[in-house]
Amino acid sequence: MTATGTLLCEVEGVIEAPVGRVADLLLRVRPGPVGPGNCFLLAGHGGTLTGGPERFTLAAPGHSMTVEVGPGRLAAQGGWWYRGEYHLTPDPRGTRLVHRVYNVAQWMRWGVPLANRFFVELRPSTRQAVAGLLDRVSAELGCRSELCP
Repeated sequence: MTATGTLLCEVEGVIEAPVGRVADLLLRVRPGPVGPGNCFLLAGHGGTLTGGPERFTLAAPGHSMTVEVGPGRLAAQGGWWYRGEYHLTPDPRGTRLVHRVYNVAQWMRWGVPLANRFFVELRPSTRQAVAGLLDRVSAELGCRSELCP
């Protein structure tokens, strides 16, 4: 469950809750509809998960992706180039969440950075998405969180 592509950006945050508690929320994945109690990380996508227990297919409106889950991590891969990985590790304040975005394109690999720079800047939009995720996790767990610089 490791990316074989090119790392495009990495964003980190800290959640002031134990890793086990954060993992129970973020890494709980099972077959069925995606939502707050199932695949919290991708709840905004909607859709339904099939497969498991470590590799799932998410069929969402307008797209599908592969979801892989393991100890301390979840990865989502879809489209022709995208792979997003979330890693949870202990931090002195609770849990460190690291989100990495990879270009895993098998063809036209060179076009991904150009397309992302033209349509949206990848790093700022990824930081904004992780900040939103941290806010959702904080609200759900009743704890503080912050985006790392």
